[in-house]
Amino acid sequence: MKVSKEHTTFEITTNLLDSIQLHIEAQNDTRLQDQLNELHYADIAEILDELNLDQATYIIKLLDSETTSDVLSELEDDVREKVLENLSPKEIAEEVKELDTDDAADLLSELSPERKKKVIAQIDDKDLVADIQELLEYDENTAGGLMAKELVKVYETWTVAGCLRKIRAQAKNVKRVHSIYVVDKEDKLIGRLSLKDLLIAKNETKITDIYIPKVDYVHVNDDDEDVAKLMAKYDLEAVPVVDDSKTLLGRITIDDIVDVIIEEAEKDYQLAAGITQDVDAEDSIFALTRARLPWLFLGLIGGVGAAVIMGTFDTIIEDFPLILLFTPLIAAMAGNVGVQSSAIIVQGLANDDIKGSINNRLFKEMLLAALNGIILALVLFGFVWAWQQDMQTALAVSVSLVVVIIVAGIVGTFIPLFLHKRGIDPAIATGPFITTSNDIFGILIYFIIAKFILNI
Repeated sequence: MKVSKEHTTFEITTNLLDSIQLHIEAQNDTRLQDQLNELHYADIAEILDELNLDQATYIIKLLDSETTSDVLSELEDDVREKVLENLSPKEIAEEVKELDTDDAADLLSELSPERKKKVIAQIDDKDLVADIQELLEYDENTAGGLMAKELVKVYETWTVAGCLRKIRAQAKNVKRVHSIYVVDKEDKLIGRLSLKDLLIAKNETKITDIYIPKVDYVHVNDDDEDVAKLMAKYDLEAVPVVDDSKTLLGRITIDDIVDVIIEEAEKDYQLAAGITQDVDAEDSIFALTRARLPWLFLGLIGGVGAAVIMGTFDTIIEDFPLILLFTPLIAAMAGNVGVQSSAIIVQGLANDDIKGSINNRLFKEMLLAALNGIILALVLFGFVWAWQQDMQTALAVSVSLVVVIIVAGIVGTFIPLFLHKRGIDPAIATGPFITTSNDIFGILIYFIIAKFILNI
């Protein structure tokens, strides 16, 4: 039995890496095992991410399968893919047998169809194979793609005494027992069982007399983000998964939902920064360029558009050159306000906090933008007047700022709400898209108002 170890915050040091690499070179397996056995499997995975492929593979083959199966699940995707290439189908099968079914399915999904078949052929547990193959059929972004088959379930017709015996047998294959689910004779989910109620009930009591009918659950085809919202809303550590007939298929635990939340946050952050694909710093230059270039191209078009707009107002620039000096300020304020507004809306949509009609939300944002705009415009008016003693220019710049901020706030609010209504990720609205569009709108509004106030 694995003994749990308390551990402080882990940190990879040069001395630690040097020591591990020396043990590998000297093939000092005993010392290396002693050193690694003191570490959590997540810490070992972090170490393997820093080693070369041969060294990482050496450690995977050295440690027991119970440990290395967890290590493989924690590795960076590209490192795990390379390590798996260096393992035989039989070695991979040994790791798979130690994993929960959801993690096993995730690992096998990274293999080629041919290698996957060879690995499955090495697994003698037919029930495990059937469970893994079932999970591989589901889309990875659905509840079915997240769930594990391991759970504890009891039938409503069982007695408390019989139930306890069955639970003990089932719990051997479940790392953490978050909930006990109650099903009918057709395996349909009908409720959950409180451990306290089970322990204090008499042995002859039927489960149907003590189970709790109210139970939160998700459908096997539900989107993973919807599952995450449900579990976050009701503080669930695990949630059962059912099909159309409410047959209990599996469960999703909080550790898998945390991964979903992190992945979604990373995707939204990259979209907000103008990166169209899921990339990281270690990807190739070609992949990084392909992910960044579309939004950069949009920014280029926006800049050209702004230049064209300014070119149509050349008379104002010639007669009032001071107006030109405040063009970057107007453009920057428009972009900043738009990004702020859209970021709040995107965050609210992600947390399911946005309620009510779009019109009410737009009206609220317009009032907020107007208040901020008036305060900033008064400060700007005082500065321009004190600097240049030019009432008309100060008025033109200040009024433009108020209008630009209001329009930017409305645009920054409307676009993500509109995209959300159309089923498009609203995170795409933040960053370069909002900044570029508001830059163009801001400059256009600025010069139109300036032309009107300055009577040109």
